Amino acid sequence: MSGGFEVIRPGPLTTVQDLGRPGHAHLGVPRAGAADRDSLKLANRLVGNPEGAAGLECTLSGPALRFDEAAVVAVTGAEVPVTVDGEALETNAAIDIPAGGVLDVGTTTAGLRPYVTIRGGIEAEPLLGSRSRDTLSGLGPDPLAAGDRLQAGTAKGPRPAIGVAPVAAPVATATLRITPGPRQDWFTPEALELLTTAEWEVANESNRSGTRLNGPPLPRAREGELLSEGLVEGAVQVRHSGLPMIMLADHPTTGGYPVIAVVTAADLPKVAQARPGQELRFRPA
Repeated sequence: MSGGFEVIRPGPLTTVQDLGRPGHAHLGVPRAGAADRDSLKLANRLVGNPEGAAGLECTLSGPALRFDEAAVVAVTGAEVPVTVDGEALETNAAIDIPAGGVLDVGTTTAGLRPYVTIRGGIEAEPLLGSRSRDTLSGLGPDPLAAGDRLQAGTAKGPRPAIGVAPVAAPVATATLRITPGPRQDWFTPEALELLTTAEWEVANESNRSGTRLNGPPLPRAREGELLSEGLVEGAVQVRHSGLPMIMLADHPTTGGYPVIAVVTAADLPKVAQARPGQELRFRPA
């Protein structure tokens, strides 16, 4: 085992996440895992971990962590100030921390979710093959709290020769590619046109289960509600209000709101990094 670390400040919502627990939707268990899987994978590659090793997902603001032993970490995802013992350092790069050093991940300036990985990964008891926290069902380790102690695993393989990655900054307005359906017939032809021409604003009520959007209501062609049916990540459900919500990592496995479209998997990281007040647009894939 490698050294452990103490949580000095947890941040608003910092959870242990890996790539989730797919394959259990028939049991009512969401995949969970990192909302922005691309950022977690990159952070793991930078420190020489397997892409699916467990790291930390932060929301809006990150934690302050004190390390017992020298460690190598990386911070990716949202743009955020990072310091070690008060010295400002770059994100999207491997960072060396001395024994007793304090990593401080501040408040995001662009994007929503920073990711922190430690060489060796974070040790936690796997549940259904994953160490991820599922905020909908409560599975997995509790969110970080001040005074918690976590343990890093044993690093496998050499440290990468290149420990920095050029990454484009999150955009102010993200464009999401969608495939219409499967319940497009529940809406008027004007609804899909409105979905792909209007500007949508991320609502404050968004979370790891789904990104809620504010904008013009989408008119229906049918009244009533569906019987509950299966949901996938990226599904664009339309609530009673006519406003859409994009399913994210901790989404319920079934739902009764009709799904007008599905966001392509490649664009889901953009959804995960969209912060309240940010504009989103949809376009056909």
